[in-house]
Amino acid sequence: MALDEPRNEDEVVEEKGTKFVIEKDLFSQAKPINIDFITTSGGAGFKLTSNLSAAGGGCGSCSC
Repeated sequence: MALDEPRNEDEVVEEKGTKFVIEKDLFSQAKPINIDFITTSGGAGFKLTSNLSAAGGGCGSCSC
């Protein structure tokens, strides 16, 4: 995850007042994408899960 400005080749999704930007090609492969904020004994951060994690490719499930 990173902060970025949307480009023509990006999909923009707004959820609860927060805009998410992702490349359209990647979005079509990965959707649905879930982003959760989690707190564990090791710290806090974002957990991303998507169809890519089911396929075993990319960073489909990680705490960033």
